[in-house]
Amino acid sequence: MQLSVIIINYNVKYFLEQCLFSLRKALKNIDGEIIVIDNNSKDGSFEFFKNRFSDLNFIWNKTNFGFAKANNQALKIAKGEYILFLNPDTIVPEDCFEKCISFINSKNNHCALGIKMIDGSGNFLKESKRAFPSPATSFYKLSGFSKLFPHSKTFSKYHLGYLSENANHEVDVLAGAFMMIPKKILDKVGGFDEEFFMYGEDIDLSFRIKKAGFKNYYFAESSIVHFKGESTKKGSLNYVKIFYKAMSVFVKKHYGGKQAGLFSFFIQIAILLRAALAAASRLFRRKWKDENETRKPSGKYSILIVGNESESFKVKNLLAHHGRKNESYMRIAIQKESNLESIDILNELENILKSTAVEEIIFCEGELSFKKIIKTISQISKQINIQIFAEGSHAIIGSNHKDFAGNFIDQTVQI
Repeated sequence: MQLSVIIINYNVKYFLEQCLFSLRKALKNIDGEIIVIDNNSKDGSFEFFKNRFSDLNFIWNKTNFGFAKANNQALKIAKGEYILFLNPDTIVPEDCFEKCISFINSKNNHCALGIKMIDGSGNFLKESKRAFPSPATSFYKLSGFSKLFPHSKTFSKYHLGYLSENANHEVDVLAGAFMMIPKKILDKVGGFDEEFFMYGEDIDLSFRIKKAGFKNYYFAESSIVHFKGESTKKGSLNYVKIFYKAMSVFVKKHYGGKQAGLFSFFIQIAILLRAALAAASRLFRRKWKDENETRKPSGKYSILIVGNESESFKVKNLLAHHGRKNESYMRIAIQKESNLESIDILNELENILKSTAVEEIIFCEGELSFKKIIKTISQISKQINIQIFAEGSHAIIGSNHKDFAGNFIDQTVQI
């Protein structure tokens, strides 16, 4: 078997559903398997999947074992020559795995691979490429200096902001949302360290991969959508504290006591600076909003559906279930149709947005590929709510911001 895809699900059944649809297409030309470990979800995931995706290996834990332990649980039964640790709130393009495996092969299977990630609005996710956390790099990140100097080799080292997001690079850290690793490397270095509670597991594994003499690469020749980003609000002090705790575990494990003490000193200062910056930022955003209320362009459409007539019908039905019967729709057809409101050239999307009051775009996967959707999302305006509806799925999914939980529109009737 060539590839084992391992996914840990916890209360994101609709995101997982569309992820699985994209995986099936990405595995079309690959001998692979999909292992889903559910960590005792409370959102009805078991009932939702029990009679579906029968070709997949679902394992239903009675306890939430956490990210690291659940991944290790799946790793023990994985048969693939390559292992992909993948988040459930992702969508992959159809040719993603072939490109990734080919790249690893070109390096004689002597490397692990991360990938270019965008959020649900098409913004590049900086965690796609990272350096190991030293006291200085962590201080610059948590204090906000990395945002002030996003392309500095000194201040933006944590997210390697000085390296192009559109080129392949050797990096230190692979994001846990997408880590493709040859099984022979994992056999040598082991799986995730279960001592980490939240954050840091991917950093620790990446460190051990490099320490064993292998390399980590950021791969920019394909990209995936990662809807939710971090589940904790990144601007909050809570996130800073959780991140600090994880980094402390990492530093104590790999750098020793003296470095750990220095790290702790820097991070305490960073937490205070971050609190002050967060307060100032809230005041600035409130003032800017009051002074810069934007006016929408004139036009009658609020929702733009990109898909064929059948897909559009299903989307409208889902919206109607949520009390959105009276909204105005426009449809871009993927192929030329007789409907007067259909437009057959997808590349004209930006022109439509400039002249029409579109508040939301819903991309329908079917005639439109996942690859085309991902590419288009990364190119259009970032000021519009973007959603995706995959063929055969039970919900429309999306995410308005990388720092917050994703949203979905399902068949539940809203009153």
